[in-house]
Amino acid sequence: MQYNYQKLNGRIAEVIGTKTDFADRIGMNRATLTQKLMNRTSFTQDEIDRACDVLMIPPEEIPIYFFTRNDVKSQH
Repeated sequence: MQYNYQKLNGRIAEVIGTKTDFADRIGMNRATLTQKLMNRTSFTQDEIDRACDVLMIPPEEIPIYFFTRNDVKSQH
């Protein structure tokens, strides 16, 4: 499953500034964060929880930032 993290990227830029600073604040290295934002690995529940604390994302908005699917149309 591929997720669209465009809104999450915007929130990171708005609240923290850089992805490197964000990764540091949630206890993750920058390369790992990049892998997650590129859909190569998934965010864990604990990582989502820490990210929401740092980015001040209310629980009801978690799906918007972490579970919006990419609209990938299959080609026949």
